[in-house]
Amino acid sequence: MDTDGTQDARDARATPVPRPAGPPPPMPSSAPFEAPAASVPAPGPPPAPEHAPSTGPTLREWLHVPRIADAPGTWAYGHRPRPPEEPERTPTRQLITGALISFLAGLLLWSLLWNGYLGSFWVWPLIVLTPDSWPGTETGVMADHVYSALVIGIMAVVFGRLGRWPELAGRVVGRGPGSLPKETLPPPPEPEDDPAEWPELRAAGQGDVAARLASEVRDGRMNDVDYARIRRAWHSVRADPSRLTAFAEAVRGNGAAACVHPSNKRDLPVRAARHDLFVRQVRLGTVHDGERTPYARRGTGLALDPVLLGTSLLAVGPPGAGKTRALVRPVVESLSLQALAGQAAVIAVCASGTQLGPDDAYDVVVGIGHPESVYDLDLYGGTNDPDEAAAVLAEGLVGDLTDTDSRRATTALAQLLGPFRAAHGRLPAIPELRELLDGEPTALAALREALDTDGHHSMRRELDARERQSGAAGDPGRALADRVALLDRPAFTGFFDTSGRTRPFSLRSLEHPLRVRIDLPERGHAEASRLLARLVLAQFTANAAVRADRSLFACLVLDDATRTLTEETLRGVQRLRSVNAGAVLTLRTLDDVPEALHTALLGAVGCRMAFSGITTWDGKRFAEAWGTEWVETRDVTQRTVFADQPLTRAIHAFRKLVTGKAVTTDAVTVRKVERERWSASELAHSVPAGHAVLSLRTVDGEHAPPLLVDLRN
Repeated sequence: MDTDGTQDARDARATPVPRPAGPPPPMPSSAPFEAPAASVPAPGPPPAPEHAPSTGPTLREWLHVPRIADAPGTWAYGHRPRPPEEPERTPTRQLITGALISFLAGLLLWSLLWNGYLGSFWVWPLIVLTPDSWPGTETGVMADHVYSALVIGIMAVVFGRLGRWPELAGRVVGRGPGSLPKETLPPPPEPEDDPAEWPELRAAGQGDVAARLASEVRDGRMNDVDYARIRRAWHSVRADPSRLTAFAEAVRGNGAAACVHPSNKRDLPVRAARHDLFVRQVRLGTVHDGERTPYARRGTGLALDPVLLGTSLLAVGPPGAGKTRALVRPVVESLSLQALAGQAAVIAVCASGTQLGPDDAYDVVVGIGHPESVYDLDLYGGTNDPDEAAAVLAEGLVGDLTDTDSRRATTALAQLLGPFRAAHGRLPAIPELRELLDGEPTALAALREALDTDGHHSMRRELDARERQSGAAGDPGRALADRVALLDRPAFTGFFDTSGRTRPFSLRSLEHPLRVRIDLPERGHAEASRLLARLVLAQFTANAAVRADRSLFACLVLDDATRTLTEETLRGVQRLRSVNAGAVLTLRTLDDVPEALHTALLGAVGCRMAFSGITTWDGKRFAEAWGTEWVETRDVTQRTVFADQPLTRAIHAFRKLVTGKAVTTDAVTVRKVERERWSASELAHSVPAGHAVLSLRTVDGEHAPPLLVDLRN
């Protein structure tokens, strides 16, 4: 039995050495996401783990931390919601003054009482409650001291409340009203509710399986990836009870290594971000604690998960703003961990040399233009249908050209791919396709002869139609040939092969929990890199929509989406949220996309991110997308006070002589006005370095307003 068919990916990795799985790293991150059914692998010999010492909480402690997500993007691990309304915060100086005045007033009252200036009424309870023989004795003196201490205590309570001493003390030590409580580990739950004891398995009558997994947790042999992976496998068993026997045997035989990923890996070589696989979240930073931020979100952690990435995310920021470091790598890392847990498939596309983790953190690394690359890229997306291949290839080749009709380009390619497929049983490689598009007589004659020999007369008519249309007005053949020529270079010799000599990676593999990185030859072949990125995006949107099994969350991460977005690909991105898939796109500026697509692009994605340093022109587009809100403003008007009485005029004159200012009175006007959530000028000039403004939307339609996020924390 295999896992989601992922046994096909067992060889899809550059280094097959399994990495030891240890206890969970410090403060792991995740977000709950009920995945559909997945198959359970047959039991086999587990990789021999070497457990490194844990520097953070144990897996049991990690499981016991409460997770509360009261708004989209809230880091749920240990989150404690703030009060619904912001408490009135008295200035510290005012608290100190009030406390000092109340202390002096209490001291004065005690002095008056002690010295008898207010009479002796306050001692009558002592006189009534003590015998007449006590005065003058040791017992009487002790009773006087106890009574005086009691009176002082009562006065301290009364004047302390008047002077707000507890609030001042809390403010001094940082635990006063309005301050966030420190994160502490809660007491362990009851056994029947303890996730470390696997109550779901016990409730289903699998007590021995649950006991084996619980012992793995207690003994430190299970990490957070193991827990998420086995939990996912159990959900697949609930969906298909026929898998129960294989699941139980795998757990009894392998323990924490049961249902392991086809790569036999149970963790990544290194983690650069904080993850919580229990709820599939990755933490990006901390929401800024400022007036522009809603009170409930101030100082809270901000995280992403598949529920948000399912609406796709667009990030815009200049070079050096931190898009790769603060966004792309954490997201790719999180999805890679979820892939190891059988929950996701991730395709990361970046320029060669981009720091997205080591090669052994991926199952497939396609280094286009690198002779030592183990894998090739399937130019046709894994399909053998000439029409389907022509549609995707035409979008990748000429989809960005405004003077070329993509539909006519699709027809032109189909008129060549169909006959070639019929004659040779495969689709053409790059040199062969270029010859056909250029109208090379020898290549066309050979193809025509092969069709006649095999009796493919209908395909012969397709080829003849292509020859007649070639060179006509509006024919896309020349543009297609020019773009294919970008890939027919010596640096790409041996790549994009269709004869079976290479190991091509196909985006048809999105039904498997794969971790894939495609390195583009940006240096020296920038135009070809843009073409390939556009082709991968077109293939991803096409294949994600036709997956038979959509239980895995599929995500494409484009580290640089410059000149990759077209009208058709944007429509494909919009459809991703309905097929449990999403895309993360980064741009240096919106000008890297045709101006006609700016509005469609910002409307196609649910999450929008503006990094520090964007231009006012880009800021204007974001401001329009985020819209306006009603806010309460206070206008203060100062008016000079003119006195009628001579004494009052003299006092005002003396005050002006001392302060240098005339006596005024303030008139406060409170009103509600509509203003932009973030203006173009604020986005361009008020976002500090290392920060970004991020708005979020879930696949269910819940949304969060634009939030200023500190990506360094």
